[in-house]
Parts: sequence; C-alpha cells; structure tokens
Amino acid sequence: MKPMTEQHLAIFRRHMVEVVDLHFDLTEAELGKSELDPHVRAAMMEVPRHLFVPAQLAAVAYHDGPLPIGFDKTISQPYIGALMLDLMEVRPGHKVLEVGTGYGYQAALLAELGAEVWTVEIVEEFAGEASLRLQQLGYNRVQVRVGDGSRGWIEHAPYDRILVTAAAKAPPPPLLEQLAPDGRMVVPIGSKDVQQLSVVTKSATGDAEIREVIPVRFTQLEV
Repeated sequence: MKPMTEQHLAIFRRHMVEVVDLHFDLTEAELGKSELDPHVRAAMMEVPRHLFVPAQLAAVAYHDGPLPIGFDKTISQPYIGALMLDLMEVRPGHKVLEVGTGYGYQAALLAELGAEVWTVEIVEEFAGEASLRLQQLGYNRVQVRVGDGSRGWIEHAPYDRILVTAAAKAPPPPLLEQLAPDGRMVVPIGSKDVQQLSVVTKSATGDAEIREVIPVRFTQLEV
C-alpha cells in the first residue's frame, strides 16, 4: 500500500467533520440545535488533526473516537471536542484559557477561531510536543505553559472563555475567579464515573450559573 498523501488526509478530515455534523443532528433534542457552529466547522476542516496525535496514530487521527496519547490521557472524540468549542461561543479577539493542552489540537482550533490562547498542561512532555507543533504550523497566538491547570494562569486573567479538558467535581474556584464577567467556562463536572459536560456562565455581578448538556467521560483534573 502506498503512503497517504495530504489529499487523502484532507478527505479523511472532511469525513470526520461530516460525522460530527451527523452527531449534532442526532443530539438536537439535548443540545437545542442541530448544526455545528460554522466557524468551528471551518476550523476543523483547516487544522491537520493527524499532526496533533502520536506519529503512529496519524492514520487513525480522523476516526470517530478518542485516541490514547500517553500517560493515561486521550485526545477527545472529534464530536465532543467540537461540541465544547461550540458551547464556548468563541469570537475573534477573545482571551481564552485552556486547561489540559495535550498535543495542542484544541488550542490550534481556538487560534483558528481568532482567539488569543493561554494553555496549561501538567505533563511536561505534552507541553513540549504541543509547543513545537503549534510553532511549526504558525499558531503564534498560542502560549503554552507547564503547570497545574486547575490554578489557571493568573498573569493573563481575566479570560473571556475557559476550556477545561478534564473532569472536576465542581468548577475550580481559581478558574471562576479568572473568568471575566459575562464570560463562560466549558468543563466536565462530576465524579470519575458520572460526569456532565457543563457550561458555567459568570454574571456581571460575579454569580455563576451551571447548565448541564450531555453525559461525558473524561479523565480527572489533577489538583
């Protein structure tokens, strides 16, 4: 079998996005909408997901499921990743904090959406890989740091949006403090076995409101 070309990978990428479209249509009742935000859709068509997984998994990077990336971590199923970005409602110029960089795929999507991104990763090896890939692909609006993401990145707060790619029993207080008034955080909330993907909105007066969306399963946020 001959090696895959960029044209082949682009076909797989388009198929991945079409499957995400199908998921949105099937979960319309739960989501209250049947279509993925067109800006998120365009970003997913643009970002080469196969470069944000371990090299040996590049051929299956566009499959409809999570993939192991090491250290008992995964890159999320494309549908779940897309849904999290859709729920965030990111707009150009937004300041976004990401907790859990992984190999940098979600950070690249956020940059494609026009956000300024600060992303924190507790696994040093992941942070190094992500930083290298993002720089090589020209995502200069993303800054990566090794550290405990549950504490945020206070030097650049407040953030318009916060994305948490690991589960917490409740929204971490430091992240709520670093969320701007009228901002929103997307985070899986719950125990190890039972979680709800949730949208946390912060009012102008600082009150937080939580809306549960769908059941999910993420690794636990290390605090």
